Amino acid sequence: MKRFTNLAALAALTLAASTYAHAQAQQTLETPGFTVKITQQCEEGNVTCDDVRYVGTSKKSGKAISLRGKTMHSLAADGVTPGAFQGYVFKSGRVTYTVFADGRLVVTEGKKTLVNQRGEWK
Repeated sequence: MKRFTNLAALAALTLAASTYAHAQAQQTLETPGFTVKITQQCEEGNVTCDDVRYVGTSKKSGKAISLRGKTMHSLAADGVTPGAFQGYVFKSGRVTYTVFADGRLVVTEGKKTLVNQRGEWK
């Protein structure tokens, strides 16, 4: 029974540490028209992450959208290995939400640009 209790305590600590690491991966981008919260759900230390959450809220209407997406990277010289981090990309049907590392939010539908705003990371 004591061994089970120790394992349960270890599991709880591991879960708490994992939750803390994920909480550290949250960033907020403030643009003139939107507040965008980005949360990486991948373990710290991963170069790429295919489980990133986007919550964008319009400052005008107060409406929000939640999406899942992934990180974007340039490619190394071999054309395969991820290089420099460039930002995040999220899709909802034909609409693509791109959040760049330099603070730009670009929303496109097909070839039409719906939003192109520069913001500041908080």
